[in-house]
Parts: sequence; C-alpha cells; structure tokens
Amino acid sequence: MATAIDAAHVTYEAPDLEVAEKFLTAFGMTRVAGSDDHTLYMRGTGTQHHIHVTRKADRQRFVGASIEVATHDDLVELAALPGSSPVRRSTEPGGGDEVVMTMPDGIEIRAIHGRAKAEPITGRAPFVPNNIRDKNRVNATVRVATAPATIARLGHFVLHVRNHDESMAWLTDRFNFLPSDYFLPPGQDGPVVGTFVRLDLGEQLVDHHFLLVLESDWVGVHHSAFEVTDMDAVMSSHDYLLREGYTPDVGVGRHLLGSQVFDYWKDPFGFRIEHYTDGDVVDANHRPGRFNGTASETTQWGSRPPLEFFA
Repeated sequence: MATAIDAAHVTYEAPDLEVAEKFLTAFGMTRVAGSDDHTLYMRGTGTQHHIHVTRKADRQRFVGASIEVATHDDLVELAALPGSSPVRRSTEPGGGDEVVMTMPDGIEIRAIHGRAKAEPITGRAPFVPNNIRDKNRVNATVRVATAPATIARLGHFVLHVRNHDESMAWLTDRFNFLPSDYFLPPGQDGPVVGTFVRLDLGEQLVDHHFLLVLESDWVGVHHSAFEVTDMDAVMSSHDYLLREGYTPDVGVGRHLLGSQVFDYWKDPFGFRIEHYTDGDVVDANHRPGRFNGTASETTQWGSRPPLEFFA
C-alpha cells in the first residue's frame, strides 16, 4: 500500500480559462508559470507547485485528483496494480513522476512523487484571538481588508460514487487511508453510505479528513476545499466575493464533522468550492464516529445546507 502524504491538486475541464482564472484569483489562488491557452495552473501560498488545474474543453467536467506519495517505490507499487499506468514522467509544470489510475466510476486518481516544490508566498500571520479566559493580543489590533483570501493549500475533496463499499475498497487497497467518521442514512442505523477518510501517518497530526466518499445516484465531485489563514480571512473574502458578483452557496458556518468554519461558493461553471479554517486534527489513535442526521444537522451554527445538499 502506498503512503499518501498530501492532497496535491484537483483537475477540472471548462470552456473558458479566462473566466476560470478571474474567479480563482478572486478566490485566493495565483496563476503558475507554465499555464497557457490550453491549461490553467493555480497555486496557493504553500509548497505544492499547483493545487488547482483547469483544462480547456467544450464542456465543464471534473476529471479527478492528484495525491502526493512518500517515495518513488510507492509509485512502483501502484503501477503493478490492475488498471494502473506505468510510472511515467509528468508533463505538467513542476515535473516529477506519476501513476494514473481510474476509480470504478471513472474518476481519475494520480499518484505523484518528485514534483518541484514552490517557494512559499508570505502572507499575513493569523490573528491572535482574545477569548474570555486568554488575552493574547495585547496592545495590538485586528485590521483586515475586504480582499481575496490567502489560500494556503488544498485540504480535501468530496466524491460522489455509485457504490460506496466498492470505491472504499479500491482506495484502501492503494493508499494509507483511515476512517474518521461514517455517514449513515438519516435516522437509520445503517448501512454506511459515506466515509470521511484521513491519512495514516502514525503519531503525526493530520486533518480530520482528506477525502469524503459518498454513495449517490450521480458520480462526480461534490466540492473541493481550500484552507485559508483564519476566520477573518473566511469572512473578509466572503464580502469580497459578494462584491465581485460571485454566487454564494452555503456559508458561513461551522461543520459538525471536522469542526471547520466553512464557506461554500459556486464557480462560474457550477462547481462547488470551499474556503475553510480551524478544522480538527487527529492522529492514528482517533476512532471514527457514526452520523445519521440530515444535511442541515452537519452544521453546528451559521448557514445550514438544504436537505438535498449531499444528494
């Protein structure tokens, strides 16, 4: 089994790369050298060379996701599995090696290793909060402009699949994924129809979820999610995107599963995309829970998704 260490990027297709770049820039990403009239590469402030790819096509489509693995040997192991490509050089900016695989429903998963790292982009430091007990911000103020958020990284993505168990078996045969929480049908004790998975990196802290696999009557991406500096970044970016005329979806609120403060938007092609901050981190000792509430009950406070949000 390969050791996944990071979500590298998500890949989409869309008919207008100029429209895509304008939105993603407003959302908080930066264009990467190597973009051209056929493919747009966007990065965050972290070290991943790029975190979002849009290929020009006649119609919009989610292609899949790329996962960084720990070693070249991980690629060799994945390449030996049925349906995998050989290990090959990536043609994307940043280079490195890759293995291309296809999930049972046709979603492309690429494992990558050896891609060039980006120099981090310096942004503002997170604001230090003062709460009822701890007064850590002394002789200092909070001043934040209405402006694009500073996106650091791709945090997770959510896939709709036709058969949850088949897709989970495919993923866990290939990667070091552990369950963090299970979705059950509302009001029922089973079966499991969704699983939040995280990386198994032992005692190293990882995000509560790297991926959610959710059984559905349609196949594709529910959303991709990008981590920003802090709650002020979420809120100020919300105001900025409204001012720029973009379409809010659900937010701002705080999730139950993973605890993130979230803000969902729709990009110009109808794909859901999320800003988030302040999510739970866990290690390999975390044990999964079971959730059988409605979509609106996945929010603790704030904007609640409609009942059909995950349908």
